[in-house]
Amino acid sequence: MATGYAELLRVRHAARLLTGTLLGRLPNATAALAIVLFVRSEGGSYTLAGVLSAVYGLSNAVGQPLLGRAVDLWGQPRVMLPAALFSGLGMAALALVGVEPLPVAYAATAVAGLFTPPLEGGLRALWPSVLKHPDRVHAAYALDAVAQEVMFTLGPLAVTVLVALWSEAAALLVINVLGVLGALSVVVSPPSRRWRSEPREAHWLGALRSGGLLALLGSFFFVGLALGTIAVAAVAYADGHGDELISSYLLSALGAGALVGGLAYGARTWAGDPETRLRVLVAALAAGYLPLALAPGPVAMTLLAGVAGLFLAPALACAFVVVDRHAPVGTVTEAFSWLVTSFGVGAAAGTAVVGPVIERGGAPAGFLVAGAGGLAALLVLLATRRVLAAPDPTPHPATAPPSAPPSAPPSAPSSGAVARMESDRNGDAGAGFKTGHQA
Repeated sequence: MATGYAELLRVRHAARLLTGTLLGRLPNATAALAIVLFVRSEGGSYTLAGVLSAVYGLSNAVGQPLLGRAVDLWGQPRVMLPAALFSGLGMAALALVGVEPLPVAYAATAVAGLFTPPLEGGLRALWPSVLKHPDRVHAAYALDAVAQEVMFTLGPLAVTVLVALWSEAAALLVINVLGVLGALSVVVSPPSRRWRSEPREAHWLGALRSGGLLALLGSFFFVGLALGTIAVAAVAYADGHGDELISSYLLSALGAGALVGGLAYGARTWAGDPETRLRVLVAALAAGYLPLALAPGPVAMTLLAGVAGLFLAPALACAFVVVDRHAPVGTVTEAFSWLVTSFGVGAAAGTAVVGPVIERGGAPAGFLVAGAGGLAALLVLLATRRVLAAPDPTPHPATAPPSAPPSAPPSAPSSGAVARMESDRNGDAGAGFKTGHQA
């Protein structure tokens, strides 16, 4: 397993792109915690801290697909680097000005969220041209999902260390400087500078005109909701047992489960179409969330959390492939950015909904909401089976890549195939590939 991932990262530019993307996304991964700590250090209330965090989150949800569309139209460097600079300047303004005057604080936070560069979708757009083989690309999706778990675990730790060494304002500044450097590392790389999206049909809906993509976004809204409720319910469970550290044990176990599951999933090649596989993975995800409502003792609960996390990263990795197969031509970055937005909005909705539920029914009721979110995600996929049916493998005549000349070796893609790798992440590996539907 480890050998396969090591070989993948030895491919030229692969390690740099993954590392730069994770570093560039660090401000987004740590924003909620960093903003709360900063506002409290400035004497602001928890209410103000929550509102500013919500402003950042909502602005980010709006900005990701818009910037993703801009990347598809104008390329990565022209959009992502200015966006990273504006986002970093917004957070720097908050760190330097503080929470007074409030309009400036709100504006700075909104700018930081709105201009967060869509590095996550951008990386997935780059993988085919860098790795050049569908099996490697699918493994990279799994590695990407695993790396997210590591980032969301280590990112908050980095914030707390910076706060302990310097201050909350310094933590905001340092994290965002690192984010800009990470984005810079990506956009000056040769794959990023060379990458161009496929020509797209002019349509105001962009990627959202795909019914399959809409179905996937609806499902992963509820997956995000489930995760958002688990984060709050874990705190309530810890309070009920008189030890606030228990919540960190549960969330760490959830992340560790996702790490193990993602590594195992990406270590092998899967037969069959990913749409069917995604339904199975989301069903397993929901089945893992439901037992958390039993809320046994801390040791058993930590084990249950680890099991519940096993199918998260595999479900995300499989979802990346499904997005790739259903996004309209020329909307690759926008489509992946919509998945980020749907997931994030779902998580925010989960944290908002579960509070009153916990006040009435305690932590078990909160975990039950997480299980219900998992079931809802599955029901969306089941209800949209026809919409999410594997695309017709026959290429459209207008978009079919030219055949390789007879003298070309079987392993060498034709120039037309190479040119289409941005939009053909599955290449010739999977039944159900339809070039006309690719991003």
